[in-house]
Amino acid sequence: MAAGSGLLLTAAFPKIGWDFLAWVALIPLMLAVAGQRRIGAAFRMGYIAGLVHFTSLTYWVVHTMRTYGGLPLYLAVPLWFLLGAYLALYTGLFAGALAACRRSPARAMALAPVFWVAAEYLRGTLFTGFPWELLGYSQHRRLVLIQTADLAGPYGLSFLIVAVNAAGALFILRRRGLPWGADPTARAGRTGVIAAAALAAGLAGAAVAYGMIRIDAVDRAAAAADRLRATVVQGNVRQEMKWDPDHRDEILERYIRLSGEGARQGADLAIWPETATPFHFTHNRGLTRRVTAAADDMDLWLLAGTPFFTRNALGEAEFYNSAHLMGPDGRIAGRYDKVHLVPYGEYVPLQRYMPFIGKLVAHVGDFQTGEKGRVLLARTGGAGGGASYGLGTLICYEIIFPDLARAAAAGGANLLANLTNDAWYGRTSAPFQHFSMAVFRAVENRRALARAAN
Repeated sequence: MAAGSGLLLTAAFPKIGWDFLAWVALIPLMLAVAGQRRIGAAFRMGYIAGLVHFTSLTYWVVHTMRTYGGLPLYLAVPLWFLLGAYLALYTGLFAGALAACRRSPARAMALAPVFWVAAEYLRGTLFTGFPWELLGYSQHRRLVLIQTADLAGPYGLSFLIVAVNAAGALFILRRRGLPWGADPTARAGRTGVIAAAALAAGLAGAAVAYGMIRIDAVDRAAAAADRLRATVVQGNVRQEMKWDPDHRDEILERYIRLSGEGARQGADLAIWPETATPFHFTHNRGLTRRVTAAADDMDLWLLAGTPFFTRNALGEAEFYNSAHLMGPDGRIAGRYDKVHLVPYGEYVPLQRYMPFIGKLVAHVGDFQTGEKGRVLLARTGGAGGGASYGLGTLICYEIIFPDLARAAAAGGANLLANLTNDAWYGRTSAPFQHFSMAVFRAVENRRALARAAN
């Protein structure tokens, strides 16, 4: 049953995307926990569920490490399994906490949403955090439900989903007359079942009502707001040709041509994906001038993902995964440097103690971090009028960290822009999973979000 919960959880997320399964996926795990007499045994049930879920959810890690990391299968598979084994600890903690409520299944089910959200929060913060596909993200297409994200983020929706699962599990325990844990007298009472069902129904009803109110308010606000016409440029550049010098001019010309099509349709802003320029920006002056001159010729603002480096006082190169904003006059108006780097992709944690791991990122480099919440300013309508827009830039998987988008909004961002290159993941589920989380940053911050992916 625990393994079944793991599979149901994965099926609720993209690509399968059967999001309705999330509302019942944890019931088998909860029933499996109910049958355990020791907390350690319950932890093992949760761990099994988490291991099945996270390994099946992140199977794309193997593809990426083999195709672009150059790792053989016998190394890629254990590393993928190690990631799943770590993430499964949090599901194990959830199950162990449930089992700790030894004498009352009603109390355990009432606390289940609290335990689950606490485990998700820890997963998103410990060791730089990896909040990939929290349970609430499974509902990203349910626009009415997800409006609660501006109150409690994805955690609020996770809380609701687990509350519904808990009510279902308690009903089955009552119907089947099953005990809770080692105490044969610890059984679900009728009052507890009714209270759990009422709580779940009340939370769901409140979420729907709030969502309908919020959508109506957003529609009215959007109708009265200033408009910025943006064109999102999708280059469709295969990862294996991205850094090939023989294709550099072709790639650059493709982005400029597509941006020109947007400009002719009246765009004020063109957004290119992460590392769209296949060269170090400003270092290669000739290619940099081609990009800035294109913004000038097209008379639009251009936000482009750009590899960048500078030299420190010792003359050493410091690399950044950046985005440059260029104005309609062809001048560089600002730069954002990625803040939350990808471990073992853009830097190596504890490299001093584990130098051998550096080989995993040899083709990518070791990057420096930028300033959290930095906002780039664009102005439309010329010097005599128009409007100013703050662009809150989030590069790649920065979009899955709510605090980064929140810092940009607090710093004056009117528009959130997510620049990413999901070509690393091929045709796997990863790009679709990545997208599902980006949706929540718009709702949470009550901001429009434009997402440019290669």
